[in-house]
Amino acid sequence: MRMIEHKKTRIVLSWILPLLIMPPVVYLSTKLDSRYTAGMILLMVVLTLLLFLSGINRKEIGTRRMVLSAIFIGMAIAGRALPILKPVTALTILAAMYLGKEAGFLVGAFSAVLSNFFFGQGPWTPFQMLAWGLIGWLAGILAIPLQTHRWLMLGYGAITGLGYSMLMDIWTVLWHYEGFSAAYYGTVLITAMPHTLLYVGGNVLFLAVLGKPIGDKLLRIQKKYGI
Repeated sequence: MRMIEHKKTRIVLSWILPLLIMPPVVYLSTKLDSRYTAGMILLMVVLTLLLFLSGINRKEIGTRRMVLSAIFIGMAIAGRALPILKPVTALTILAAMYLGKEAGFLVGAFSAVLSNFFFGQGPWTPFQMLAWGLIGWLAGILAIPLQTHRWLMLGYGAITGLGYSMLMDIWTVLWHYEGFSAAYYGTVLITAMPHTLLYVGGNVLFLAVLGKPIGDKLLRIQKKYGI
């Protein structure tokens, strides 16, 4: 009975944390003084770890999943140093497809916060953590169809590339205004369109190139170690 209740609690947390708790935290980060930025980033890190732990049951220590997630995070951090095209979203999607939605959120969120130690931390970091995290979380939910249909995976990469840029543009508006300005948001979207299209194309390219080799290796690991 206690195991059933524990499982239900984990399932509830895996949905409540990314959908109901983290978004208000991220929104609040745009309203606070920059002195609180480090605290909001730390809070998002803690919530992300809680989400990851909610995907691990008592029979599974989760060490192997954590190691594989760390590898993906390392590749994503290194990938952000590449010029023009960045593989962060593609790697987040692939991690989620084969390691689960909680691991996908972890890879996306931690890739943002850890790489920003090199590229610059700031009030945008919680937004990046949430945006990339949700991309991975949703990819984990859609794992079976994304694994089965290559074009669906590529389409998901394109859509989430657009969605990530649009969400970060919301941060731009909220940071510069006391409230949301639809007119300014439209201007930001148009101004950022060349960068957005490049980002979308990069996602599709990296998924097309990395999807099969990484997927095949992770499937073999799944079968061998039962991850």
